[in-house]
Amino acid sequence: MAYVPVPKDLTKVKSKFAFNLTKRQILCFGLAAAIGLPLFFLLKGATGTTVAAFAMILVMLPCFLFAMYEKNGMPLEKVLRNVIQTKFIRPKERPYKTQNFYAVVERQTKLTKEVSAIVKGTDSKTKDADGKRTERKP
Repeated sequence: MAYVPVPKDLTKVKSKFAFNLTKRQILCFGLAAAIGLPLFFLLKGATGTTVAAFAMILVMLPCFLFAMYEKNGMPLEKVLRNVIQTKFIRPKERPYKTQNFYAVVERQTKLTKEVSAIVKGTDSKTKDADGKRTERKP
């Protein structure tokens, strides 16, 4: 009887499209060929085969990296985006801040008491005609 290994973590299983490659890999390899081959044939006559092949490899290498590289289940563009955000965009020091729910409730209670005191007319401070707060004398 044939033995077929079944992975325990199915999130790492990629659906293959053709030639045991994913759609992403086929797209990236096609893009690399579409950029690299014309460059090779254009440079071959002017610079020689060795230099043209080296230039073709340098131009096609990023496409191959985007097709094949994967770290922690993330493709290269997501890894690069995370690195750029942590190194350049986000601040270096991120202080720990919490929202104190008790302080919010306490502030709301204080404001409610102040509003009810104004409504009842027992506020010790009132605004005069100029809009300045003055002490009211009983």
